[in-house]
Amino acid sequence: MSISIHPMKNIHNSLFSFASGMLSACLIFFAILLPGCTDDSDSVDNPPDDTTQLGDVRVWVTTCNQAYLFKEQSVSFSDDVAPFTIRVDTLNRCQQVEGFGAALTGSSAYNLRRMTDSQRTSLLTELFDPVKGIGLSYLRLSIGSSDFSLSLYTYCDYPSIDSFALHPTDLRDLIPVLKEILAINPAIKIMATPWTPPIWMKTSAAWSGGSLIPDFYDEYAEYFVRYIRAMAGEGITIDAISVQNEPMWEFGTPGMKMTWQEQLTFIRDFLGPKFAAEDISTKILIWDHNWDMPDYPISILSDPAAYMYIAGSAFHGYGGEYSAMLSVHNQFPQKGLYFTEISGGGWATNFGDNLKWTIENVFFGTLSCFSKNVLLWNLVLDDNWGPFIQGGCSNCRGVITLNSDGSLTRFNEYYALAHFAKAIRPNAYMLGTTVVGDMSQLADFKYVAAQNPDGSKVVVAMNFSSVGKKLAVRCGSNKFTFTVQPESLVTFMWR
Repeated sequence: MSISIHPMKNIHNSLFSFASGMLSACLIFFAILLPGCTDDSDSVDNPPDDTTQLGDVRVWVTTCNQAYLFKEQSVSFSDDVAPFTIRVDTLNRCQQVEGFGAALTGSSAYNLRRMTDSQRTSLLTELFDPVKGIGLSYLRLSIGSSDFSLSLYTYCDYPSIDSFALHPTDLRDLIPVLKEILAINPAIKIMATPWTPPIWMKTSAAWSGGSLIPDFYDEYAEYFVRYIRAMAGEGITIDAISVQNEPMWEFGTPGMKMTWQEQLTFIRDFLGPKFAAEDISTKILIWDHNWDMPDYPISILSDPAAYMYIAGSAFHGYGGEYSAMLSVHNQFPQKGLYFTEISGGGWATNFGDNLKWTIENVFFGTLSCFSKNVLLWNLVLDDNWGPFIQGGCSNCRGVITLNSDGSLTRFNEYYALAHFAKAIRPNAYMLGTTVVGDMSQLADFKYVAAQNPDGSKVVVAMNFSSVGKKLAVRCGSNKFTFTVQPESLVTFMWR
């Protein structure tokens, strides 16, 4: 997180009016087959039979006026008619989803540890249990401290790689909370990102600014290896790492600048070969910064030697437009795309406007441009927006706030995550769709579709208009109808 490059913080509640004018050919919810998906014209005209038994469709609804907050309903299959029909094509598979979640920062872990054991167990079950709760399935960690930690540290502050050790604060807060989460959801994916290397490896010799000294490239690669192994020793598997958080924002606290040329050299000549030699299977992700510089990951992936070590590119949503992810996909369709950070905060407090902007851009936008995940920033902060490091973001909002009286406040980001994480499970495929009927209804109605490994189908849709809209959803011979309330988000799941 770096606050000086967050244009959204000055946009406030006009965000949605900006987003609603954005057009992108990559959108599933405009009923255009995604490039890279299976375009089987026969399956579009004659969708495959859905072999599931007739039965109720599970429905969850959240309205911008908060009258409904992830409220569950149900609807039965029927032959009722509607002005338009979404036809879900299970043969037209797009990217495979890895999960939805947020960052378990040092501050989030600290706040969770401040709760009583029973309160924390209840909240973690609500967040991570796919049956009893909303089923978050992906976490992001900081390697060392971020701007949301209790202090500044790395895992190797003494100038020798052999001094590497997990920090006492993480052993007290982060590791125990992670173990509690893993007990609830053992399959959760975890990525980790450094905000800075050990400062003795930097040209600035300081927490903020500077760059990685080339003489320490090999030792820094070893730093990643030791981190992954240390976490494995605690029973925690790191599925992916990114090389540097927000590498073009030099002055974060902590932070470091890393040009694409530097990141390319580090991965190609040091980190990639080190992982291969040490039999480290953790994915390597590049960039991990805003939508506004897609040339950064494109430049790195254009090097054949670096390409072989890289699993994909990660993006944040504080600048640019989500369609930048599509430009990377179009040049390198075999590499994954990941959306790894955006925060709500004191700069935008209207629940409905924030929900609409987040769904339009962060969820529908990135998933329609081939993202394999969606991660938000701090999972849990206190009611003073923290704790945070001086020089970091001072008014970022957690997905959940732990108030001083012990109560919890769930924000629009929580409900956005719930609508996707609960229904679209890890290893689901995003699906192509077509629409028949009154196409004008799509001007202010957006959606995505997916199929889970167990065969269940999902449509998540949002009605941005001020009037209710009746739609039908069809998959094979099964169909149901539903009237989506004005300015509301709805998730359908059926087998």
